[in-house]
Amino acid sequence: MQGTPMVCRARSAAKYRYFSVRGRFPAMHESGSAAVVGELYDLPLTVLRDHLLPAEPPELEIGVIELADGSAALATVLRDAVVEPLLRSGDIQDISYLGDWREFLQREG
Repeated sequence: MQGTPMVCRARSAAKYRYFSVRGRFPAMHESGSAAVVGELYDLPLTVLRDHLLPAEPPELEIGVIELADGSAALATVLRDAVVEPLLRSGDIQDISYLGDWREFLQREG
């Protein structure tokens, strides 16, 4: 994040599925009914372009999500085209019931 300040922790609207991809990173997808906990950052577009996007796994892309308060935010989301193949291969685990990557990691500990 190149020292970008966190604005707040936030929750998405309850319309997503939340996954652990190969136990390495989280991914949300607009195909469910879960709310996901995340963090909002005041991220300059140059940091997004030059640092964040080049480092993201190929399964993710930038999308616009709905937050619980109805506002919108940019987020990394799971590409539509990879959801079913990843499910079939067993490379993703649905963790929508938790909706929180930190909690998932703590439980997996």
